[in-house]
Amino acid sequence: MLRMMVNAQVTVKGWCEMESFNELLVKAEAVHGHMCAGQILGVRMALLGLERLEIADPHGADRKRLVTYIEIDRCATDAIGMVTGCRLGKRALKFRDWGKMAATFADLASGRAVRIVALENSRELARARYPHIESKGQQQMLAYRELSDAELFSEQWVRIELDPAEMPGYKGERFLCPLCGEGVNFGRFAEKEGQRVCLSCARPALRYWSPADDLQ
Repeated sequence: MLRMMVNAQVTVKGWCEMESFNELLVKAEAVHGHMCAGQILGVRMALLGLERLEIADPHGADRKRLVTYIEIDRCATDAIGMVTGCRLGKRALKFRDWGKMAATFADLASGRAVRIVALENSRELARARYPHIESKGQQQMLAYRELSDAELFSEQWVRIELDPAEMPGYKGERFLCPLCGEGVNFGRFAEKEGQRVCLSCARPALRYWSPADDLQ
């Protein structure tokens, strides 16, 4: 089924002319590890963002123009990063853990930004279009290739206030936390009892980990 879908005729055209929609899906599958509806949705969302910003070559000539905010840690996120070339390690991919299938694409050159949100009724449209297919995932994978951008997404032009310290390539001050002795980059500290400490020492209750010396 996957190979059939990859080779099927595509009605969607993105702004990026370097690679076809099918080629991007193949790359998304390789990055993510499997093909799913989220990959198709993510590729579509990223292509729409690039088209709105008129960014034609995000991996080449335009690679320093784009910053992308993602609002969910799901399958579509891998596809969005692959299409846009934005990476956490490049500080061009910003994660906001809001649980929304949404992304904002910001052009540093023009100052324009567009936020794109996947519409909730897209699943219903997929069921209506392919009622004879039992698998919801297969319904969505087929429909998400064919539905129009207006059927899949809402769009809104927005303003992004990107602090200079958040910019890709920024080299900020580094300091050692006096409590844990670990190095900290990019001003990620808080004041505690009159001294600068790392965020995990400043707010231990918010740590995602806890010491487990008994496991040694």
